[in-house]
Amino acid sequence: MKKLAIAGLGMILSAGFAGGVLAADQPAQKSVTGTLEDSYCYGSMGAKGASHKKCAIECVKKGIPVSLVDSDGNIYVLLPPKNDEALPDEVYSKMEDKVTVTGKEYSKGGVNFLTAESVK
Repeated sequence: MKKLAIAGLGMILSAGFAGGVLAADQPAQKSVTGTLEDSYCYGSMGAKGASHKKCAIECVKKGIPVSLVDSDGNIYVLLPPKNDEALPDEVYSKMEDKVTVTGKEYSKGGVNFLTAESVK
């Protein structure tokens, strides 16, 4: 009986520890304020601003990645809220506008990513 109790306690502690590790590995929720840019024109030509809005909308509709550029020049590649989804419509309609995007932040290989869960 004592062995069964010890084994049960061990399983409970292991499950609790694993849950804590998984929670620590979850990406942080972050809000970033910046300007939505199409990464091709912004990255290759420095094109931005109100005069570039129509081009930026057309570029992202054709599949060019959307970048959020904050006031310090940090660039976040926007991802949809979930896999196998498109970016929210608010992203396309607000290209070249200053917005605040809230979502989960990821960094891989020196590249910053942010899921577009809220765009205001």
